[in-house]
Amino acid sequence: MSDPEAHPVRISSESVQLQALEPVLEEIRSAVGNIPELLAIAGEIGHTAPKPGEGNTAKLWELLASVTAVDVAAGRVLEPHLDALAILAQSGSEAIETGTWGVFAAEGPGMKLEAKTGPAGNYVLNGAKPWCSLAAQLDNAIITAHTEGNGRTAFAVSLKDPGVSCETPKWTSRGLQEIPSGTVQFEHVKAAPVGDEGWYFKRPGFAWGGMGVASCWFGGAVAMARDFRAALAAGVGNGRNPDQIALASLGEVDRILTSVGGYLAETAERIDAGGLADSGADGSSAWSEALRVRGTVAAAVERVLTVVSQNLGPGPLAFNEAYGKRIADLSLYIRQHHALRDDAQLGALTLDGDAGW
Repeated sequence: MSDPEAHPVRISSESVQLQALEPVLEEIRSAVGNIPELLAIAGEIGHTAPKPGEGNTAKLWELLASVTAVDVAAGRVLEPHLDALAILAQSGSEAIETGTWGVFAAEGPGMKLEAKTGPAGNYVLNGAKPWCSLAAQLDNAIITAHTEGNGRTAFAVSLKDPGVSCETPKWTSRGLQEIPSGTVQFEHVKAAPVGDEGWYFKRPGFAWGGMGVASCWFGGAVAMARDFRAALAAGVGNGRNPDQIALASLGEVDRILTSVGGYLAETAERIDAGGLADSGADGSSAWSEALRVRGTVAAAVERVLTVVSQNLGPGPLAFNEAYGKRIADLSLYIRQHHALRDDAQLGALTLDGDAGW
């Protein structure tokens, strides 16, 4: 089974429009596994990439999906950088958008990152933050911290500050091996607030960013489908026509991806039209829609992973490095979705009337 070509993933654009992505996708393919190169490419992409809610959300999601279809880890590098730039733009922050960025908002048991006002009236961070991917290799990050008012605020921080200490995590996963996520310690680190207290979580862009991650998952599933189709086509070329089960499976995968792509296109259009800036005209909020999108895409990815891996069997898992890497990377990445817990959150919102049906 040969690797599928690095060509764009379509959500709503015409094929001729997607051709503009092909050069950068070739760059990504050449840089797979090389994090410094991938970060440099992400930095360049950030100068021209669309931001969500500004009229080209579908094109942003096509970019994220297309990069992830080439390599899941590459999408995992690019997405937080573009998300950080969008956060800075949404906040009107005066932080200088230079270098590469991450977004660290996770919490962990026994860990707390606190922001306090220093003697000069500026903020300083002290404490620990878990799940900080590539912190040792990034220049800056948007980081959430607990404030003196018992709220949480986002801050722009230089990860090159001498008070920042990045642990080397014991990363045992076969997935996303080049992007280990560890704990970062902060000791009197200067920080610039990004938005007011609580703004980071309340802004519509929080939901839009969550959907951007889902577009990456979608790109990974498209790549799996391309692996499957390429394997069947290669079999035909060698005189082995697929049986009815293989054809039915490919048909199911096509049906799933087509419907999910249409959902993403529709949602991107609603975002750009202002329908998901807060609560839409149908009573559906941006966050409830994000939960629907993420849950729908996650379920689709899980199904595509199952169908493709069952049909192709152990051979490519054992002998095709790109295919095996994609399955391991995507299986770990999709676990950012919280499955039934996210559905429970959506159910609570639905019970309160946050639904369009």
